[in-house]
Amino acid sequence: MFALSGPDRPALYFTVVGEPPLKMLRYQQQFTFFDMARVNESIRYVNLSQDVVNGTLEKLLGRIVQEVEATSPGVVIVDSFRTVAQAAERAQNGDLELQHFVQQLAVRLTSWEATTFLVGEYQPSEGEQNPVFTVADGLLWLDQNLDRNSMVRKMQVMKMRGQAPIPGLHTFRITDDGIQVFPGSSSGRKETSRPVVTVAKAEPRPQERLSIGVKGLDDMLGGGIPAGYSVLLAGPSGSGKSVLATRVHPRGRAA
Repeated sequence: MFALSGPDRPALYFTVVGEPPLKMLRYQQQFTFFDMARVNESIRYVNLSQDVVNGTLEKLLGRIVQEVEATSPGVVIVDSFRTVAQAAERAQNGDLELQHFVQQLAVRLTSWEATTFLVGEYQPSEGEQNPVFTVADGLLWLDQNLDRNSMVRKMQVMKMRGQAPIPGLHTFRITDDGIQVFPGSSSGRKETSRPVVTVAKAEPRPQERLSIGVKGLDDMLGGGIPAGYSVLLAGPSGSGKSVLATRVHPRGRAA
């Protein structure tokens, strides 16, 4: 969000139940990328908690549409999108309502031409049934595992429509600067801390591509995220989804 937004490309960060804006702001201020001067200027936080608790998915969509049309953002983030799905489960026809909501949101996202990040706590087994996975143009999967006394974080580009990302798991770590990504080799060799770049001849892409501030991650994505794409950031709680959504390491290499 901080890397992509600016005066001509404002950003909207929708927080849902569990992460009120005040808590989010306090947490994010520990990172060097955070700039309070940009909050309420090129970056705006909107809390949807009451809309989720007291309303329907149709009303929630209306609130999102209202905020987006009033701001005309270039970047939209919904954190956590999984909470929206849990709200749908309480309805009598929850699955159908959620599918309709996701489809309508996808149509709106396309017309807005905004680059969107949907952040949520999902499991790999949900991929076949969840409509969000189908609608999203890209899917970045984050995970973390305890290896002896160290926490090892991994990232995988599961899907990026029309692109050829580097396959496999890629190591990343959370620092005061945000996130550092160390892409592994596409040939299955042992990962190293040096970014691996695959160069191949290709036709020029007419669509604008947005660098998200980390060279290693941009390389994994084939040069960045195409403008206007909706990307789902998925993984368990604490895996680094919100940090990735708000800012990534500007250099993409070890300090």
